[in-house]
Amino acid sequence: MIERGSGILLHITSLPSPYGIGTFGKEAYEFVDFLEKAGQKYWQILPLGTTGYGDSPYQSFSSYAGNPYFIDFDLLVEDGLLNKEDFQYIDFGDDEGKVDYGKIFNNKMAVLRCAYKNAKKRIKDKILMFKENNVDWIEEYSLYMTAKTRFDLKSWQKWDKDIKQRKLEAIKYYKENYEDEINFWVYLQYEFFKQWKNLKKYANGRGIKIIGDIPIYVAEDSADVWANKQLFLLNDEYKPIKVAGCPPDAFSKTGQLWGNPIYDWNVMEEQGFEWWIKRIKANSKLYDITRIDHFRGFESYWEVPYGDETAINGRWVKGPGIKLFDAIKDALGDIDIIAEDLGFLTEEVINFRKKTGFPGMKVLQFAFDAREESDYLPHNYEKNCVVYTGTHDNDTVNGWFKNANPDDVEHAIRYLNLNKEEGYNWGFIRGAWSSVANIAIAQMQDFLGLGSEARMNTPSTLGGNWLWRVKKHELDYKLAERIYKMTKLYGR
Repeated sequence: MIERGSGILLHITSLPSPYGIGTFGKEAYEFVDFLEKAGQKYWQILPLGTTGYGDSPYQSFSSYAGNPYFIDFDLLVEDGLLNKEDFQYIDFGDDEGKVDYGKIFNNKMAVLRCAYKNAKKRIKDKILMFKENNVDWIEEYSLYMTAKTRFDLKSWQKWDKDIKQRKLEAIKYYKENYEDEINFWVYLQYEFFKQWKNLKKYANGRGIKIIGDIPIYVAEDSADVWANKQLFLLNDEYKPIKVAGCPPDAFSKTGQLWGNPIYDWNVMEEQGFEWWIKRIKANSKLYDITRIDHFRGFESYWEVPYGDETAINGRWVKGPGIKLFDAIKDALGDIDIIAEDLGFLTEEVINFRKKTGFPGMKVLQFAFDAREESDYLPHNYEKNCVVYTGTHDNDTVNGWFKNANPDDVEHAIRYLNLNKEEGYNWGFIRGAWSSVANIAIAQMQDFLGLGSEARMNTPSTLGGNWLWRVKKHELDYKLAERIYKMTKLYGR
């Protein structure tokens, strides 16, 4: 049951850490303590999957596997799988406010291989048990990552024909000749899930629920597509026929070309939507509440011809609609889901979301168009929704005030009765917290009053995204107390 409350959006990568990127270690537990002191009920994160080119958590190598970057070294030391000397003098980046993904990739993975060597001797049985308990996805994923490593991290589209096509002889050959490498990738998932499960248990024990995030689509370069080609619209050479995106909007005049393969919804329906049921079930174990990105794509989605350089020539195509979620409910019962229903909303999309019963999203930064009345203004909310000051795709609140249309800024100042003494960012948070929405969420950057330099992602751009990190000294008692007072004032 989603109850009235509030929370903070901060991805794992953005946590403080002496090792270049946020992890499931000590600083994550301290952030949970910060949330508790601040009176928060929710911690929202981005997808936890393995990231590839561009470092986007929305383009993962697997819809099941977790990102090995989040495995904490100090916890491995406690388990006797690493010594401090194995990593304390390694360069993981020299800016505590930003992730250096190049150094993390080159240096962190080498340390994790060192941990695996020790784990083979000490916890081999536990790793094998984990593999058996997750056999429905871990074998595909670990084999995929092994082949990907062998082919210099190239997409499966560029592998040798036999393994690209998953010929039985090729799969047998890899399993026999690369057993140790396959088990390395299994081991990473064992540690990821072990550490995440313990952190989530700690948060839940302090009354804090985790809001997770899953993309509607999967990456072309993923174990999901490689192992389930029949579920996607691919040609005889396994190239996508159509790819995903969205039409021209406020973020981009040429639309957004995401490039993900489109599902073959007819085949999925013939199979009783089994693939989706498994995916939602797995994520409902990872998170307390699952936010599904681009939810409107289940009603109608924007498909673009493969090879186009922009999304302009796309078209709307009907999705599976309520049939999919009826099947999920029949199989799994009631699952707490947040529907990311932003973007171009038709009457059909609105009715579809209402039929599911899932709360939709309101983004305060979208509310203040001086030219027209907006559904995102708080006086138009219903209780069954989640309000955000901004999401990971938005500028920070202070960045918005600096860069938005002056008329829109003036509209926001008048509507929210903002003043510089309180801080425009705090007035924005007040607008969300005081609304009737069951859940109110703000990015950590907005509580800290940071500008555009702290923006997490700019849609339709490559490079410079997913880098921002909070500094340890910024999460102090004074800030927690201020958040707590506002939260208590508005009954959250």
